[in-house]
Amino acid sequence: MNLKTTLLGTTFQFKNLKEVMAKANEEKSGDQLAGISAQDAKERIAAKLVLSDLTLADIRNHPLLQPEIDEVSRVIEEGINEKIYTEVCNWTVAELREYLLRQETGNDEIRRLSRGLTSEMVAAAAKLMSNLDLVQAASKMEVTSHCNITIGQKGVLSGRAQPNHPTDNIQGIKAALYEALSYGIGDAVIGINPVIDSADSVKNILQVTKEVMEKWQIPTQNCVLAHIKTQMRAIRQGAPADMVFQSLSGTENGNKAFGIDVALLDEADDLIAREGTGTGPNLWYFETGQGSELSAEAHHGIDQVTLESRCYGLARKYKPFIVNTVVGFIGPEYLYDSKQVIRAGLEDHFMGKLQQLPMGVDVCYTNHMKADQNDMDNLAVLLSAAGVNYLIGVAMADDCMLNYQSTSYHDIATLRELMRLRPAPAFEQWLVKMGIMENGRLTPLAGDPTLFM
Repeated sequence: MNLKTTLLGTTFQFKNLKEVMAKANEEKSGDQLAGISAQDAKERIAAKLVLSDLTLADIRNHPLLQPEIDEVSRVIEEGINEKIYTEVCNWTVAELREYLLRQETGNDEIRRLSRGLTSEMVAAAAKLMSNLDLVQAASKMEVTSHCNITIGQKGVLSGRAQPNHPTDNIQGIKAALYEALSYGIGDAVIGINPVIDSADSVKNILQVTKEVMEKWQIPTQNCVLAHIKTQMRAIRQGAPADMVFQSLSGTENGNKAFGIDVALLDEADDLIAREGTGTGPNLWYFETGQGSELSAEAHHGIDQVTLESRCYGLARKYKPFIVNTVVGFIGPEYLYDSKQVIRAGLEDHFMGKLQQLPMGVDVCYTNHMKADQNDMDNLAVLLSAAGVNYLIGVAMADDCMLNYQSTSYHDIATLRELMRLRPAPAFEQWLVKMGIMENGRLTPLAGDPTLFM
């Protein structure tokens, strides 16, 4: 494995694959904080050159985190189709990139290829891509999923209704939810982040959202984004949960910091299949985000892009209904400004889609980050062009409970109109029945939550 190159008269010798992978990243403040980033653009280009000539076998044969000591690595290894891997193991990372971007390479070819790739190979390809490359490659991939309805079809942009409330006030949640529905948002999920992480509170919110769904015959699914253990207690007490949620990390130690492991996820997977109210077969909602492993001091010196890809390698074991990266939520420690947030959003969407996940993105930023709402508009347009499965809808783009900025209900409606996209078919039929949409466009009744009063 050659880890040496000469660029413009300067020779660069990298110690190992971990260093090459980290220094081939586009600039990220999280990698700088961890002390693993390229010193300058010249070293970054040198690392990309070295990485481009490495084979997929080189990457698999030199694990960044050995399966013997990390269960996420074991899950990724166990998920590889050996026959397909053997067909491509001698490809270089540059050849993988070229194959994905080739005009004649379509969704079916990419879907088959993905079964022979590890998460680290996927991350390596992303490091060699421009932003436009990431958009183009991802736009070829169609990943559909079904809980109570099907989302992810070509030409569909779904939205998660996120009617959070700073005190879990039921009337406040319902008011924000009705506004979301009036704009045609909620086909991905009605998903609430609770303030109170108790089984009783989770059960109460699930019951209320299910009552709204049944009263108005809304074809969607509900979820409360509490810790998985809390959701499991609520489900065992009879809470009507269509699917279960959990945040994921790309390392075993990172997941321990979240209070989870594969055994617990397996237990929850069995519980939601037996006692959940969703039709299935896809009954999970996962969230990720670059930098969480560094926050937990569980990154093992691995760069944040590669760790994010490993989150997706773990997620695909459970065949989720939806996955999203909360791309700018942690803050400038890991993604300093809008340029880094936009890059990360496109990387994450591409890496998740290549691993056959139904990817959404929370196009978001915190108020202490060097970014603003116009930057998020730019990323949302790029992701819509890339074929993102869904975006997050928050009242006025301002989550008053989680205290961060995201996309609003009307932002998603605007993106649909701009990019000629539609809600999920079953949900659109309901919108037509309610008089909110007609011929793929919102009617004058749209945006009026008093429709549901």
